[in-house]
Amino acid sequence: MSAVTTNQPLGTPTWIDLGIPDLDRAMSFYGSVFGWEFDVGPEEVGRYTMCLLRGKKVAALMPNPDPSATDFWWSVYLATADVDETVARAADAGGIVLAEPMDVMGEGRMAILRDPSGAQFGLWRGFAHVGCELVNEPNTLLRNDLVTPIPGPAREFYATVFDFTLDGNPDLPGMDFTFLRRPDGHEIGGILGDPTAPASAWGTLFQVADADAAVAAARANGGTALDPTDMPYGRTAEVTDPFGAKFTVGSPPAGGQG
Repeated sequence: MSAVTTNQPLGTPTWIDLGIPDLDRAMSFYGSVFGWEFDVGPEEVGRYTMCLLRGKKVAALMPNPDPSATDFWWSVYLATADVDETVARAADAGGIVLAEPMDVMGEGRMAILRDPSGAQFGLWRGFAHVGCELVNEPNTLLRNDLVTPIPGPAREFYATVFDFTLDGNPDLPGMDFTFLRRPDGHEIGGILGDPTAPASAWGTLFQVADADAAVAAARANGGTALDPTDMPYGRTAEVTDPFGAKFTVGSPPAGGQG
């Protein structure tokens, strides 16, 4: 099932949002690419805008509060039942706390951290808002992977903080890729060691029904995209939105899910 109605287990990517300089343009772009509708928040909360699919929350957009910002990226929030405890574990493991634990208007409790490789991520404990209400279906979040030029410290950090196990990937023998799995064996994402990466960052992959169609829609609405390529798990392409924020779209391989 792709519907989510309760808080996810520890370490699971549970929410994504994006801060951009032009909310209206962002809604036009992402609405065209993914068919999302939008619930625009009031001015007093920065117009934090829920992206909806069939009336369910799948992501959020918001105006970037820094008018001088030039870099924009999708932020991922990992689930935890106790934000304060996980922040303490992260700090003990070498992470840096960028935003201390805080309650968000009854919606949940959050914090923002930076891991030892330099990648930023959030923590989320839902109250009224559990996070993405639809996942793993077309036009919703499918997975998040960390790309970093220094994968060793990152792997040790996430295994320590979230009790992940680390498994190699024989399907990609030429890549330094490690699966991250919860204690129950569920794969929540992975870490890709890439010495050419300019910085460490969590990427976001959206599932789509047709990667080629998603690329065409992105290009037609002010974005850019690489041509889709076939991988063992499906057909994927990297897309850049009109503001420079990158994400990946992927459609399952012919014949079913990967």
